[in-house]
Amino acid sequence: APAGLRQCSPTSPRLGYAARQLTGDSNKPLSLCGERAWAKGTMVNKHLMESQNVVEINHISKSYRRGEQILPVLNDISFDIPSGEFLALMGPSGSGKSTLLNLIAGIDKPDRGEIRIGGVDITALSESQLADWRATHVGFVFQFYNLIPVLTAFENVELPLLLTRLSGKQRKQHVETALSMMGLIERMHHYPSELSGGEQQRVAIARAVVTDPTILVADEPTGDLDRASADDILKLLGRLNRELGKTIILVTHDPHAAQSARIIRHLDKGVLDTAEVP
Repeated sequence: APAGLRQCSPTSPRLGYAARQLTGDSNKPLSLCGERAWAKGTMVNKHLMESQNVVEINHISKSYRRGEQILPVLNDISFDIPSGEFLALMGPSGSGKSTLLNLIAGIDKPDRGEIRIGGVDITALSESQLADWRATHVGFVFQFYNLIPVLTAFENVELPLLLTRLSGKQRKQHVETALSMMGLIERMHHYPSELSGGEQQRVAIARAVVTDPTILVADEPTGDLDRASADDILKLLGRLNRELGKTIILVTHDPHAAQSARIIRHLDKGVLDTAEVP
């Protein structure tokens, strides 16, 4: 496979077994795209085989400019996230939660400090390198789903795979596996307008995991859902973490949603509490 985005290969027997538990289909192993290595030129990520921390944040700060005024958002943030962890970031509106999530996901860059994901210093990557890195290593789940309304559930989930070298047959297998994990195989040809809010968010999660990313970032994923649908989404995220070993970073202002995580960290006025809440 060419450098940049690697040809997909079957995941480990452990992941295949866990996926069979999720789908209830013992004859359908998980074969999602993306291993824990990313190659571009001579850059090969083996960090996850050598370190327990998938996210390492060192003294990052971030501010925005409004006219001549500088607005500090994050101030000297440092913490690590172990591989396979489920972390909730809590805080009031304007505390910097979404900004921190965007920095971890490579959507934005800090003014100072270093962010390493799987051993890669993403703060040192160019914009084009960041785009390649995000496509391989980050799965996004948003509050308002961000589905393309003119595409079916299948086509929405397939979108990230169009950036890979997978054949149409391979893409179909991966998409159907992801939708099966979400309990949506019977709804894959429906458009977003034909799905409930909870179903749309499950499609969004299927799209996020179809490339088998290093980290899954979720920004208020239950904020637009009723309580029953929200609980279903939180249970699904919990199972992805426990049974597939997904590293999940959840931003929420909802204490109920945060309780689904194994670790809760609080942000307030750009400062991260040092204490972890189990």
